[in-house]
Amino acid sequence: MVETVSENRSFGGVQGVYRHRSTACACDMTFGLYLPPQAGAGPVPVLWYLSGLTCTHENAMVKGGFQEHAARHGLAVIFPDTSPRGEGVADDGAYDLGQGAGFYVNATRAPWAPHFRMYDYVLTELRGLVMGAFPLADRHGITGHSMGGHGALTLAMNNPEMFLSLSAFAPIAHPTRSDWGRKQLGAYLGEDESAWVGYDSVLLLEERGWIGDILVDQGVDDNFIDLLMPESLAAAMARKRIPGQFRLQPGYDHSYFFVSSFAGDHVTWHAERLKARQPKGVTE
Repeated sequence: MVETVSENRSFGGVQGVYRHRSTACACDMTFGLYLPPQAGAGPVPVLWYLSGLTCTHENAMVKGGFQEHAARHGLAVIFPDTSPRGEGVADDGAYDLGQGAGFYVNATRAPWAPHFRMYDYVLTELRGLVMGAFPLADRHGITGHSMGGHGALTLAMNNPEMFLSLSAFAPIAHPTRSDWGRKQLGAYLGEDESAWVGYDSVLLLEERGWIGDILVDQGVDDNFIDLLMPESLAAAMARKRIPGQFRLQPGYDHSYFFVSSFAGDHVTWHAERLKARQPKGVTE
């Protein structure tokens, strides 16, 4: 059951916030969903946006500027939360572990395992929920920022049959080799690093490649760039000859000013690919 928290008119469509009881995370979860005006005439393709450390569903929904671009192209945009929350959900005093820092993994270690199953939540539970409750076509693209960029890349590379387009903003590219990753993967999954491989986009790209092309934007003046390790992802794309664009943006940092500056490019990227791969006879 989906509870409506709020709905606001935006660029001819509706920006909604909704709450539901999650089986995967064993708590109430909240998400944002923008439906463009085209959804009034029938199901529209879906772009998933995964947010970064400390964010909720609200940050990109309010600051990212995706609604105007999504309305122009006729895409829905889903903004999940970044972790389980609430009474009884494990947490940590550091900003980069626990609530707000789910890292889009399925935790296997105490005290995280009962709730921190964001991989299954995004991939299966929330996807099934929104597909049954809203006018959405079964054509999905995925993007995200920082920790969310890591989530977008790894979810797509592990499940290429479920995503037709892929991009990322300043992703945590190589978490098995970064302080933004080793701490969290160790806490959530344990010390056996073989269990971490499926959550590292560089390792996944080396092993599996990708079915299409990839768009990545990275701010050159990002103060977290050494933790993100973008050069590792760029090198892996080159070694595997993955088509796409890896763009270093001079003067841009890690903030939502950066994300909003290139949100239109990413929405257009996904719209072109999602509509190009629609079933024969379908027009929008």
